[in-house]
Amino acid sequence: MNSINLRQRTLFKIALSLFFLLIVVIGGLFIGEESMRINMENKNSSPTLDHLFGTDWLGRDMLSRTLKGLTLSIGVGILAALSSTVIALCLSLLASFNKTWDRIVTWLIDLFLSVPHIVLLILISFALGGGFQGIVIGLALTHWPSLTRVLRAEILQMKSMDYVGISLRLGKTRLWIARHHFLPHVLPQLFIGFLLLFPHAILHEAAITFLGFGLPAEQPAIGIILSESMRYLSAGMWWLAFFPGLALLIIVGLFDVLGKNIKLFIDPFHAQKP
Repeated sequence: MNSINLRQRTLFKIALSLFFLLIVVIGGLFIGEESMRINMENKNSSPTLDHLFGTDWLGRDMLSRTLKGLTLSIGVGILAALSSTVIALCLSLLASFNKTWDRIVTWLIDLFLSVPHIVLLILISFALGGGFQGIVIGLALTHWPSLTRVLRAEILQMKSMDYVGISLRLGKTRLWIARHHFLPHVLPQLFIGFLLLFPHAILHEAAITFLGFGLPAEQPAIGIILSESMRYLSAGMWWLAFFPGLALLIIVGLFDVLGKNIKLFIDPFHAQKP
């Protein structure tokens, strides 16, 4: 009975997280330009029932801008996390071919992990000219090492299995073994890795956009909103930074809860725990 209750609680958390994330994405997609138009008569308005997040120095509704910025950040995070996951999968499978490739992949992992994420991300984004393309490529090239290390360890453990040895003796190529034995086994870890990479990608995108190395200023990204609001905090307009920052933390937390509960749901060991 306890295991059933745990399963139900896990499913409830997954469904609740997906529900709120869908609300944010759908709300952001359906917000038109008229909702964020300049209205100087309502500028610098504190939160009211008409403008729940208040308005900025141009009279734009901060709730609309925040939802639009979150949708943009989620799009960047999905592309970046998906790209990082593909890189991690390819490198971990490549490491399974022979010891030479394994040493090369291990060296690459250690190299990228030795440099702080944010520094490497800024350098790559700056070299590519910033913008949407620069930030996505930068995030993709800096968030794969940890997942690659996990997948590589899983595949190395599988290489000692009897059925892998039998396949080799039957003349199957290493590419065939990787596609038919290794890939199906690591797919759950790959999916969980994608979900857990996503919060890091969103936070790092907001961080370097805040610093001016990410998305352009004309886009309503959360990093842009927070960066612009810094000039007005001393004037008492706290809502310009508080609500977008809080919304960003909630979205990151929802994805973290989603990833951890999906991992709990598909893990047969934890599924049996009370």
